[in-house]
Order: sequence, then C-alpha cells, then structure tokens
Amino acid sequence: MRAPLFVLLASPLLGPMAWQAVAAELARRGHAASAPAWPRLSTIAQGFYGALADGLIGASGAFPENLLLVAHSGAGALAPVLADQLGGRVAGVIFVDAILPHPGRSWFDTAPEEMRGKLRAGAQMGELPAWDQWWAPGALERLVPDRGVREALVAELEPLPLAYFEEKAPSVAFDVPAAYLQLSGAYDDEGKIAGRYGWPLVRLPLHHLGMLTDPGPVAAALESLAARLAEPAHG
Repeated sequence: MRAPLFVLLASPLLGPMAWQAVAAELARRGHAASAPAWPRLSTIAQGFYGALADGLIGASGAFPENLLLVAHSGAGALAPVLADQLGGRVAGVIFVDAILPHPGRSWFDTAPEEMRGKLRAGAQMGELPAWDQWWAPGALERLVPDRGVREALVAELEPLPLAYFEEKAPSVAFDVPAAYLQLSGAYDDEGKIAGRYGWPLVRLPLHHLGMLTDPGPVAAALESLAARLAEPAHG
C-alpha cells in the first residue's frame, strides 16, 4: 500500500494557510501532505456540509488511495461527510483541537451558551464577523506573535454566513479509524471523549493555533498518531 497522504483541513472559517507550515514540515520528514482550500462559505446558500465537501474534492482533483484526513477546529464536524464522499480512500481521521462529529445538531448547538449568544448578537444582515474579530483585543497577537504569519492568516478570512452555524450536520455514519491531537485546554472535553472512544490521543501544551507557531511538534505528533492508526488494532 502506498504511503498515506496527509490532507490537512483547516476550519472552514479559516484558510489553508493555517496548515502550510506543518505541510512543509511533514514533507521535510518524508511524508506527502496537502493543505487544500474549502470553498468560501459566502459562495454557498444552503446545504453547507455537502457543498463544502463537493467543492474541496472538485478543486483538489483526483485524490489517491490511503488518505489521512487531519481536521482542525470546525473541520471536525465536516470529516464524516468528506470521508463518506471519498469512500474507501480514507484510511483514518486525526482530529486536531477539533469539535467532534455532531450529526443532527448545528454548530450553535455544540457551542457554549455564552459564545452562542455573543455571536448571534453580533450578526448583521445574516452575517457574523470574520473569525479574527471573535477574539478579545490582543489575544490573537499573543497566540501568533509573528506579524507576517498573523497577517497572512487574517488575509484569508471573510464575514461568515449565519446560516452555516444554524444548519444541522447530516446524519452520516462515521466508521473510519480516528485519533485526537489536543493543542489547548479549550478542547479538554473532546480529548476526554476521544479517550473514552479508545482513540489514540496526544496532548501538546500549545494553543489552538499551535500548527502556526510550532509546526515541528505538531507534525511529529501527527506522524506518531498516523503510525498508531496504521497498527493492526486500528486497521
């Protein structure tokens, strides 16, 4: 079997730049890696989950066999639909500081009540502010102190359709091997659930955007989790 291709999936609220440093680090370690772009949420009127998966597959061309989907943050909710559409080509999914699949529930259904209320209050004409504006003043600068990296990240952002956050995720079966890489304390609950599922689990003492600031440790953790998913018990 061919070596796996790491398909590095940013949250659809962000752009592919979020994973580019890790993609380069994985390549340096001898792995094939790709950081494809989701379609812009602003170009989708409804049926976001299916349209995002269709658009990513269509724009990326023919995916090979033996894919490892690496889903950060909000991309975790999209992993089942994407894996379903890619069929037997998906060997596993590694969730990275990500929300877990929530079929039949919306993004808002999974969000903390305080965040949900704050975002709804900030919506204007059916749009939420771009993701960088969700942070308190100075918070993003503290997480990503390199100005050039931060500006490249922000340049890919845009206002977000409220309808995406209200749409219920499709009820798609998720039956591929999975692992979890936790980067921040904000995802303690998800890490604990992954542990209860018996998924391979790695915790790094970083932050939610650790792949931007610490690509070496993140790539090493992905390499380790990929090896564990390839073991017979997870095959």
